[in-house]
Formats: sequence, C-alpha cells, structure tokens
Amino acid sequence: MILGLRINTNRVSFNSTCDNLLINKIRSNSRRGNLVFAKTISSNSEEIDEKLVKNEKKISDQSSWEAKDSEGKDYLYRLGKEADNMNISVGARAGIIDDLFVGSFLGKDSDIVFDYRQKATRTFEYLQGDYYIAPVFMDKVACHLVKNFIVNQLNVKVPLILGIWGGKGQGKTFQTELIFRAMGVEPIIMSAGELESERAGEPGRMIRERYRTASQVIQNQGKMSCLMINDIDAGLGRHGHTQMTVNNQIVVGTLMNLCDNPTRVSIGQDWRASDMTHRVPIIVTGNDLSTIYAPLIRDGRMDKFYWQPTREDIIGIVHRMYEKDGIPRDAVESIVDTFPNQALDFYGAMRSRTYDRSISKWVEEVGGFENLGKTLLKRKKEGKLPTFIPPEQTVEGLLESGNSLIKEQQLIMGTKLSKEYMKNLDD
Repeated sequence: MILGLRINTNRVSFNSTCDNLLINKIRSNSRRGNLVFAKTISSNSEEIDEKLVKNEKKISDQSSWEAKDSEGKDYLYRLGKEADNMNISVGARAGIIDDLFVGSFLGKDSDIVFDYRQKATRTFEYLQGDYYIAPVFMDKVACHLVKNFIVNQLNVKVPLILGIWGGKGQGKTFQTELIFRAMGVEPIIMSAGELESERAGEPGRMIRERYRTASQVIQNQGKMSCLMINDIDAGLGRHGHTQMTVNNQIVVGTLMNLCDNPTRVSIGQDWRASDMTHRVPIIVTGNDLSTIYAPLIRDGRMDKFYWQPTREDIIGIVHRMYEKDGIPRDAVESIVDTFPNQALDFYGAMRSRTYDRSISKWVEEVGGFENLGKTLLKRKKEGKLPTFIPPEQTVEGLLESGNSLIKEQQLIMGTKLSKEYMKNLDD
C-alpha cells in the first residue's frame, strides 16, 4: 500500500528477514516520493510485521491536518461535526491553510468552487443606467428593512415578512431590485419553483439554509441582506381545486416558525448553540396573497403592501425607459394616455416590437432565413457578423406597436379556443 509522504527506507526495520527483492522495491518506491506502509510478506507468504511508518517532521505550520482548535480538539473533526459551518475561507487558499499544497496549476486559489460559495447572494451590477424608483415603493421596502435591523431598539412588534402584491407586470420585482441596488443590499433570492421538490421536506430545509446564509452575509461581510421569494402565491397559493402537498405544508410551517423565532433556526435534528442567527428580513412578491394560508399572512407575521402604480409613477418609469431613445416626457404622457389601464411591461413590449423590422432586415444581411442557424453560428465564431443598427424610435412607431399588442390581447380574450376544443368546459 502506498500513501502520500516521503520517508528514508534506511530507517525502516523489520522483525524478520525480508526478501531482497522486496527491500529493493521499497527503496525504489521511496526514491519516487512514496511512503510504504510497512506490512511486508515474505516469499513463503507469512506476515512479518505490521507498522505504520510516520514522518517525524510536521507537514506545514499552517496545515489543517494537524491543527487544533482553542479547546485542543482536532480542527477537521470539529469542522465536520458542525456541518453548517459557513466559514468560506476554509479550503486550499493561498496564505490561509494548507499553503504547502497550493500550486499555480489552477492559480494561487485552487479551490475552484470558492467564488460560487462566496457569491450565494445576488448583486445587481447589471442594472446600469438611471432608473425610476417610485417614492412610495422605496419608503415601504426601506422602512421594512430598517425596522428589522433595529428591532431591538423599538418597543413594537415588527413583522418579519413584507408581502408585496398587485397586478401582473407592474414591476414589483424590478422595483425591489432597484431599491436593493440603491441601498447596497445583497439578498438571497428564491422563486416559486423552488418551493416544491420530489423529496419531502427539501424546500423547507432550503429556506432555512438560505435564511442562515443571509445571516452569515450580515455577520461575516458586514453587508445588509435579506431573503426574497418571488411569486410566492404561485407556489403556495390554493387556486380552485389544487391539492396541497406535504412540501407546501412544511414551507408554510417553516415561514411561520421563522416569523415567530427569527434568531433561532436549525437545519438539523438537534438544537445547538450555533443555531442562533441574526434576524433576517424576508420579502415576498405575489399577485394575490388571499390564496395563501391565512395564519401566515396575519398582521403579526406579514406586513402587506399593495402596489398599484399611479399615472405619475407609470410616466416616470416609462420616460426613463424611453429617455435614451430621445422620446420627450410630453410624448411619453401621450403614449400612456393612449393606452390606459395597461401594465408596465406593456410599454417595454411596445419598444421591443419596434425592433422586429430591423431584425428581419439584419437577418437578410446575414444570409437569409434558409441557412440562418449554420451561418449565424459560424460567422459569430469568426467574428464576422454584421453590426446591428437599432431602429430610430418615433412616437408613431411606438403607437403602431402598441396597437398591434392590443389586437393580440383582444384576440386571445375574445376567441377562447378552449370552448371549441372542450365543449363541456364551464365558463
């Protein structure tokens, strides 16, 4: 058997005479930098001796293999016992521990998953430019975060969860992300699709783990953080005759327990001292919170905020959207008044549809629709794609795109092909 340390075979002693060939083989392995486990067999297959040859020299002054904690216990044993340890500096890191084994093959930091573990939070560096944040939205989110961070100084009951709800496409998530960027908050973000799993209890455990991760961001990085769950009613809401699953019940129970005990969160079976965490505010978004289990959304646990942007909010947001296209504010006001009662994403879809003709023209320059895939990928790889020139935005073009979107909406609502395909379907 061969292990991973170097020894001097001249110091190895045996209780009986070994075969010369076996001794030569041991010395040969030693010269190649291997440690031989001194369990030798003679030519007549009898066991001669069994001992582990140890190196007297320590591996490294910083080696975690021989490190002891403050109580004199083995460091790696304690690290494994506390499986929820969030010390992201543990690993083959230059200048931290195990420096002897940090080479330059993968760079000085050979722990290739370090960046992934470190960036469990979401940053919003991609949100470049100047965006409009509704003042009432900013006040509500900022007030909720601040109240939860200074709850010990307040003599009032502070709900842990803020439920932001309202119509579809009104920018609830995007406005929240803009506020996070403005305040320097790095949240942990979940979606409704993660609230169900083929394994019972997995979504509830995931929520607790991410809650604790946000707590570690606050403690270790000194940054504000929170847990955000998007479209929570799509995962937990009861619509019509949908059935509640075990995971739905566990998720609801987990969120209720977090509201009641926000500083003591366990991800295992036993309570431990390390289960004490920082209080982490939670923000959820949805379209209809009335579909969620009522005790979860009671006032003591969840603070509700109905987001319905006013005309001024819509004009401000759309103007920032069209500002780089040279559309003045008065023109934006006329566009908003032409299409009343539309969600904010409607005006983004309007601008996107104005690109259709220019893209069709660009495809002809690439080589046409017939061999588009092959030509597009090949020329992209070679760096020979023609430059796409965005169309010049005009009020007339935007209105034309808006009218075509309205026709599509009316066609869907007016046709209802489901009635044609399923004759017995009730209205």
